[in-house]
Amino acid sequence: MKATIERANLLRCLSHVQSVVERRNTIPILSNVLIEADMSGDLKIMATDLDLQVVENLRANRVDEAGSITVSAHLLFDIARKLPEGSEVSLETADNRMVVKAGRSRFQLPTLPRDDFPVIVEGELPSSFTLSATQLAEMIDRTRFAISTEETRYYLNGIFLHVSQDDGPVLKAAATDGHRLARYTLPMPAGAEGMPDVIVPRKAVAELRKLLEEAQDGQVRIDLSPSKIRFSIGGAGGVVLTSKLIDGTFPDYSRVIPTGNDKLLRIDPKTFFAGVDRVATIATEKTRAVKMGLEPDKVTLSVTSPDNGNAAEELAAEYSSEGMEIGFNANYLKDILAQIDSDTVELHLADPGAPTLIRKDENSPSLYVLMPMRV
Repeated sequence: MKATIERANLLRCLSHVQSVVERRNTIPILSNVLIEADMSGDLKIMATDLDLQVVENLRANRVDEAGSITVSAHLLFDIARKLPEGSEVSLETADNRMVVKAGRSRFQLPTLPRDDFPVIVEGELPSSFTLSATQLAEMIDRTRFAISTEETRYYLNGIFLHVSQDDGPVLKAAATDGHRLARYTLPMPAGAEGMPDVIVPRKAVAELRKLLEEAQDGQVRIDLSPSKIRFSIGGAGGVVLTSKLIDGTFPDYSRVIPTGNDKLLRIDPKTFFAGVDRVATIATEKTRAVKMGLEPDKVTLSVTSPDNGNAAEELAAEYSSEGMEIGFNANYLKDILAQIDSDTVELHLADPGAPTLIRKDENSPSLYVLMPMRV
């Protein structure tokens, strides 16, 4: 194989694929990226960790010799990063080595044969629909903070995508760690009817979100089966991310969404976030709870720590129900408030032991549920 490519193009492509590669691998070839060049001038670069695979197509300046080889992902990325801007990079293989040249720099890297490189077999992906990159990015941003990191409850280690009938057919994304729940709803895209309920793993979600960063105006085609999902970004010359899905059953989260919470608190989310952040300064691992005292038109936030003393702050708010006190994990509350991009947030409360519903307003596509803490 012999190909010449712009450094900027190579670097951009490697930055997309190399983050899939785990730095510590028991299988040496999984540390490598697969590079394929054909005489039409197309280059294909691919990386995998056996559960997740990213393939990107790009144009070379020229291809003198077609071929394919695998080489260390992080090494090639680091070299491309340090080469001078605007340079042309030549990639040439011979005798189990890849020679990388740019200007006066020359590197010889060890390679492994292309035939040993594992490829995820997608099989049939019968459900297929399209979302805008902006919609998909928002769906991820509004839910992924609630994904569980507990490996024992592996079926919560991702975002649950499913179609349901509310007032009309909708596509929902949900994530929960048992303490909080985030759900995002949008009208069902054409082609999604009859799709299986799937759980997209946390790592696939993170890699997909990075790729969407550069595709904000474009469309993303999503193809899926009960065991695999494929995201195609940027059309024919773009990036394709394929991931295995989590093999488990997501709990029926709709049962924890409260419907009868009759106490309504309205407050500015930015002021609320800043207040919680300030009083939580003295909180410790043991006392992460912030107590909210609700009275007509005001909220008193307080934290008491046996080691660090106590803190309190009063905030103006709209509240007209009977007074009550309720405690929340300060970090969980801040995570949710950070998602609300408006002047008011609604908290629907019932009592100090019941889950609280948090949303921008009743028409908001995002909805959050937070379990209280004893204080």
